[in-house]
Amino acid sequence: MMRLELKDIHTYYGSSHILFGIELAVSEGQVVCLLGRNGAGKTTTMRTIMGLARATEGAIVFNGRNLIGMEPYQIAALGIGFVPDDRLIFPDLTVRENLEIAGRKGPGAEKFDWTVEKIYDLFPVLRPLDRRLGAYLSGGEQQMLTVGRTLMGNPLLLLLDEPVEGVAPIVVQELSDKILKLKSMGLTILMAEQNLRFATRISDFAYVIDKGRIRYQGTMQELALDDEVKRKYLMI
Repeated sequence: MMRLELKDIHTYYGSSHILFGIELAVSEGQVVCLLGRNGAGKTTTMRTIMGLARATEGAIVFNGRNLIGMEPYQIAALGIGFVPDDRLIFPDLTVRENLEIAGRKGPGAEKFDWTVEKIYDLFPVLRPLDRRLGAYLSGGEQQMLTVGRTLMGNPLLLLLDEPVEGVAPIVVQELSDKILKLKSMGLTILMAEQNLRFATRISDFAYVIDKGRIRYQGTMQELALDDEVKRKYLMI
């Protein structure tokens, strides 16, 4: 079953044309990675899916419904959870309060039914931090909290924008393990990333974006063997 499909998406910021005919697809239960350098268009693609940036052409189809023209809260209510690259946790709320404030019976509740305790089971490092204010968490702890907070909305599709940017290697390993756990549970994930090693470990399929255009698509195994694409678009 196709969870998400982008068809000929064009997005502008003011008069600047940022995305040029983006096409990608994510099937149910897949982890798909959108790879590219800084400024390639990864975050704009994620924001366009969520309605935070407006597509002027094309279609974004989620579970058979076109999202173009919908507000971000309406898109979230349909079952898409977004983990932004800047985290945006509530610094004056505790870890538990950050999680509880996001709790709702979203479309994925029947399958996943996330609770604070289930989030602590997924991210055990957060349990002893239950009463700590968000402002006093490390970058890695904030990232885990942001993922947990998004899961509390019980989405069917999780969008991860640069989930390991700026975190310690040990946290990268931890997040790799947890994303694989979510995949094993049947959650569908679209991730924007530039860390190829991290993406290769957890992703099934890859798209490479450069200057707002999709330049390559294939399995992660195929990309790993394509030195020309990696050198040209990923600086590897």
